[in-house]
Amino acid sequence: MTDTIEIRWHGRGGQGAKTAALLVADAAIATGKLAQAFPEYGPERMGAPVKAFNRISEREIRVHCAVEHPTIVLVLDETLVDSVNVLEGVPDDGTIIINTEKSADDYRQKLNFKGNIYTVNASGLAVKNIGMNKPNTPMLGALVKATGILDYKKMLDDTKHKLEKKFKNKPEVIEGNVKAIQDAYEEVKK
Repeated sequence: MTDTIEIRWHGRGGQGAKTAALLVADAAIATGKLAQAFPEYGPERMGAPVKAFNRISEREIRVHCAVEHPTIVLVLDETLVDSVNVLEGVPDDGTIIINTEKSADDYRQKLNFKGNIYTVNASGLAVKNIGMNKPNTPMLGALVKATGILDYKKMLDDTKHKLEKKFKNKPEVIEGNVKAIQDAYEEVKK
């Protein structure tokens, strides 16, 4: 399955890792790709570590299990770097995207990782644009900019369409999330 992109999301309950994975899969499907999105968690409560996964491919995806060797990892809460092995199964040329105010160089040293490390203050962008610390949608913008796995415009349009359905009576939520995605796309740094 070398032509399949595998992604693992690390977050805490309530940060939207599952929702972000679903939005990525929907955007991939909207562009003609095949995709999977699913969470892995038990009876955890708000704030407990959670994982979510994506697979994106041009061909049928026949694997239906947790992603063990992701080429891309997104970390929605930087404190997880100290308590969870976010590099587990990631190849040396993999990509890590971390929600933090710190630089990628800070994490390159801390993680001793030779692959691609990107950082973005997704929490700050979420608070600024949405009014709450929900870093999931800004991380979509960072993911697309850092990896190019999806067409940015198509992802943004599809995500906006999904948000319009979910928040049809809250245009400020739709606009805030779209702006957070756009800002993260511009501000993510390697």
